[in-house]
Amino acid sequence: MAHAQLAHQSSRETIAQFDRYVVPNYRRYPVALVRGENSWVWDAEGHRYLDFFPGWGCNLIGHCPPKVVEAVREQIGQLIHVPNTWYMESQGAFAQALSERSFGGQCFFCNSGAEANEAAIKLARAYGHSKGRYKIVTMEGGFHGRTFAALTATAQPKYHEGFEPMVPGFVYTKYDDLEATAQAVDDQTAAVMVEPIQGEGGVKIPSPGYLAGLRRICDDRGALLILDEVQTGMGRTGEWFAYQHSGVVPDVLTCAKALAGGVAAGVMIARPEVAEVFKPGMHASTFGGNPIACRAGLATIETIEDDGLLERGKAIGARFRSQFEALRQELPEKIRDIRVLGVMIGLDLTFDASDVVAQCLSRRLLINATHGHVVRLLPALTISDDQIDQGCAILADVLREAVI
Repeated sequence: MAHAQLAHQSSRETIAQFDRYVVPNYRRYPVALVRGENSWVWDAEGHRYLDFFPGWGCNLIGHCPPKVVEAVREQIGQLIHVPNTWYMESQGAFAQALSERSFGGQCFFCNSGAEANEAAIKLARAYGHSKGRYKIVTMEGGFHGRTFAALTATAQPKYHEGFEPMVPGFVYTKYDDLEATAQAVDDQTAAVMVEPIQGEGGVKIPSPGYLAGLRRICDDRGALLILDEVQTGMGRTGEWFAYQHSGVVPDVLTCAKALAGGVAAGVMIARPEVAEVFKPGMHASTFGGNPIACRAGLATIETIEDDGLLERGKAIGARFRSQFEALRQELPEKIRDIRVLGVMIGLDLTFDASDVVAQCLSRRLLINATHGHVVRLLPALTISDDQIDQGCAILADVLREAVI
């Protein structure tokens, strides 16, 4: 009989349970994690790991951040969930907080980045419908989610295999190429949808002026500019949102991952004159904007501001860059490029990075690899200098020992 409170079983027992009862759609490491605190996590056997990729980017203010834990505990004893047929104080407060820290838009809440992007795609089509605009232009190498429209927006054929035919009306063009984008946008284009930094695509930071150029193209052609800040948003780059480095203002923005300190939450923010085309009944999310997620989101904002974490993020990025630049001087044949903005960090290797991830795991450092050869790190804004140095030393040793 299952119990509400589980005693920790061994990793092996949990893995066996998964083998029997959980759909095998993830590649999982053979470790069952049971507890987290800031940038540390522990497995069922009591081993401690340093986490440079906490929560796949969701735990931006660390594991179990105190203000989020306190807010959730309080809220769960007051009101767990009511549907969006009612008003909720915390949802209104969270929407105001996000609007004031972005571009004054209105918020639609959901539960994930894919959901937020689906909402943005539907909104763009609804906005352009009366003018015959339905096409969405997206970028090669981008990633927007696993649900069907978001998956179609993801211009990477490997993710489409086995699910064809995809949703019609999507046009793909080159990332960081304004001329190619200008050619792709026509009088049937509803929106251009782009990540300010391609995260899953390898932490690709575009050229200065790229977002401004996209803004001009959209303005000239009458299309909306949608920024997918699912990964970059909520302070990861040293600003609340990555677009704020450029001075460009989008029409629609999506955010999730770090939005609520590790609690599931997503949001689409849209300029009021765009948002108004969504009428009652046109879109919804049952759990979107629930009191628990919104209280967690408000506590996340409070933590970032009270602890000065936007500035801290810039310092963390600089420390990682310094460590990796020195390592590249030592290992030029192994490190092709270093890409850093705040705590969004990519180490582009000259060889496949999967064994680097495995070797770091064996030394109890958790990292990620994407696109085969890019080590991707999304450390918490609350990580200490000592933890940075400790983890970088492990990663450096692994790279020194790697045979290419």
